Amino acid sequence: MKGFFNKVLWIDLVERTFHAEDIVDSTLQETLGGKGLATHLLLEKNPVGVDPLSPDNLVILALGPVSDTRIHGSSRYGLFTKSPQTGLFSESYSGGHVAEHMSRCGYDAFVLKGGCHVPVYLEISDQGVTFHDAQHLWGRDTYETEDRVKDELGIPKCGILSIGPAGENKVTFAVVENNYWRSAGRTGVGAVLGAKNVKALVFYGEQRRQVADPEGLDKFVKEIMTAGKGNKGVEAYRNFGTPMMVGLTNSLCAFPTRYWREGSLEGWEHLSAERMQDQLQPSPKACARCFMACGKLSKVHDGRHKGLTIEGPEYETIYAFGGLCLIKDLREIAYLNDVCDRLGIDTISAGNLCAFAMEASEMGKIPEKVPYGDPDAAASLLQDIARVHGLGAVLSKGIRYAARKWDMEDVAIHVKGLEPAGYDPRGLKGMGLAYATSPRGACHLRATFYKAEVTGMLDGKSIEEQVEVFLDFEDRLVLHDMLIVCRFYRDLYPWEELSRIISVTTGLELDQEALRKITSSVVDATRMFNVREGLSVADDRLPERFFEEPVGEHRETLDRGVFENSLKEYYRQRNWSEEGIPRS
Repeated sequence: MKGFFNKVLWIDLVERTFHAEDIVDSTLQETLGGKGLATHLLLEKNPVGVDPLSPDNLVILALGPVSDTRIHGSSRYGLFTKSPQTGLFSESYSGGHVAEHMSRCGYDAFVLKGGCHVPVYLEISDQGVTFHDAQHLWGRDTYETEDRVKDELGIPKCGILSIGPAGENKVTFAVVENNYWRSAGRTGVGAVLGAKNVKALVFYGEQRRQVADPEGLDKFVKEIMTAGKGNKGVEAYRNFGTPMMVGLTNSLCAFPTRYWREGSLEGWEHLSAERMQDQLQPSPKACARCFMACGKLSKVHDGRHKGLTIEGPEYETIYAFGGLCLIKDLREIAYLNDVCDRLGIDTISAGNLCAFAMEASEMGKIPEKVPYGDPDAAASLLQDIARVHGLGAVLSKGIRYAARKWDMEDVAIHVKGLEPAGYDPRGLKGMGLAYATSPRGACHLRATFYKAEVTGMLDGKSIEEQVEVFLDFEDRLVLHDMLIVCRFYRDLYPWEELSRIISVTTGLELDQEALRKITSSVVDATRMFNVREGLSVADDRLPERFFEEPVGEHRETLDRGVFENSLKEYYRQRNWSEEGIPRS
């Protein structure tokens, strides 16, 4: 089928062997690659009830039909497994410059099974798989690992994924890094690779996927480029990146502050996009195949971290360390961002857990003094987390474990074991439904529903109508993850454009109704994966604090009745039972 290689590469880490398996066209027509294909493989091949850190838990790397084409926003890959952080479906995506090299190996997905007895890194190409000893790399950070692997292999054009000390030590929220600053694996894929003793993966090759309509693809690319010129959203991302959300969420009392005690930060201006422009002087940095350039290459020009260069910090990192931990200095947040990237730790979970420790210290739940606003205390915690030492040994197991250990389950903020992103549902109420229903826990990316609320799309609508809008957002972004294309192109890629992308790459002619049937089936399949791993309707719940603790000038909470009715309506419109199980 056009747009695909119709092949999956299976890599057996125990036997150190590999083989290709064909994928029939009908499977690709039903899944469209990416998340759809990976979910299909997990349901079919991953053992039911498997321990996420056992060798039997599969890790799947997947691509879509847009990979290594000229489609804007297509330079992304996906990682899928069973999460050690939540015990449920794990998906994560990353940009940068890896997806093209991965695609040129000639496969639509790569599956890692089993585990190596000693640390290795894998050299994967269109010629096969080579296992390299990585004992000399064990303990090294992600930047150094990427550099040393590239030097050792002497391959100038390749894509490298690596884990840091956090992944090696099976920290439940360890991530995978590429291109230094690009992270994938929220919910702990880095830990799963660490448990398999895989330090890095290197991809390169000469294979090119064939698209159905090259001329049509070129025409589409030019039209989108024209549409992007002068687009206010594109200009905002290029000029300010995601930190532009700091001012907006504070104005809506949706900027989580002081470990979710407040919805806005006094002195938020110190963390704003405008302050970042003055203090870090960032320049736009784009992934391959992207004109949006939302990434910001920043440099600290003064203070104790002078000379530090990173890509970021992104909004989510600013909220997690700035808002939750009350650290009001972008230079310090850039430093903490760098520490997380080197260690291979997700910044959202890391910032939440640092703030949780600060809250525990203030409440007298732990004897250690971990003051709010102290970047050195946060940095020390990050090092301890990655090395599973001291307080970090508790925090490394995730928020649910730490909450039980410190008798703070009524304080801890998470859904299914995953901490929310920087959108407080007491200020942006639609995010409550998004957090509750996301298959990987309190995730903001499965629907990016804050967009609908901020732009007034929900004003005056009934619960039924609001849920209809939510499902439209969710289904469309699931399709983004199947293709795999960047969700920041969501305004430029409505249903009609997504249909055209599929047409020019695969040759399939699918209208919105047909596409939504496919995306709904993938949502159902993902849900069924979680149900078989023990998920119940009780897990689609939010922390009680969101309903009971008010925030902001108007002392707002999330209305329990509205939330419950929205959840029931979501089940109904998804054609799920009252127990949240897909009827199909």
